[in-house]
Amino acid sequence: MVAMNAAGVGMTSARTRARMVERLREQGIRDAVVLDAMAQVPRHVFLDEALQTRAYDDDALPIGLGQTISQPYIVAKSAELVRAGRVGMLGAVLEIGSGCGYQSAVFARIAREVLGIERIAALVAKSRRNLAAAQVRNVQIKFADGSKIASPVGAFDAIVFAAAASELPVHVLPLLAPGGKLIAPVGDAHAQTLMEVTVDATGAPCTRALESVYFVPVLGGLA
Repeated sequence: MVAMNAAGVGMTSARTRARMVERLREQGIRDAVVLDAMAQVPRHVFLDEALQTRAYDDDALPIGLGQTISQPYIVAKSAELVRAGRVGMLGAVLEIGSGCGYQSAVFARIAREVLGIERIAALVAKSRRNLAAAQVRNVQIKFADGSKIASPVGAFDAIVFAAAASELPVHVLPLLAPGGKLIAPVGDAHAQTLMEVTVDATGAPCTRALESVYFVPVLGGLA
């Protein structure tokens, strides 16, 4: 489903990615499927050339237009949370704020299909180029306002926000299939918490606060 051939050299090589994966293990990421996805996706492809030597540092990095690429730990943590130890691939994953496409590419290795929503036209174009360069074929990037999602009820096994909302975005819960999960940072510029909401077979949500994080804020409208 996903073929990666952007091997990289030096600080962007597979060996450098392997060191990143080992660091993720030390940080508590245990899901072997997620660790393999992190090892296979070339993060440097999703960054401008000037920042590529920092691609495998555990840092959020600028991608232009006031946006950032999430740090590897947060991407891996989100993927591990939505997989929840299940055997086999997830069905469909929705990502709100897909940015440069990196997290979408990681999710593409754990799900059959990924829909990324991005409100900034220039980032939509950039992410599509990046995903094509990384030969990721099961991701669709849509230019749309993530605060106004029109999708079928129960369409997604997971919804992941890549930007922080001031309140838990419960309006997307009907889009989750039974057993599905919402992962979203919630808070303001001073304090944010990564939240997990699991929808049970009856549609009832169970909410859990996970850890402190820092993301750019969710914004509405198109740009």
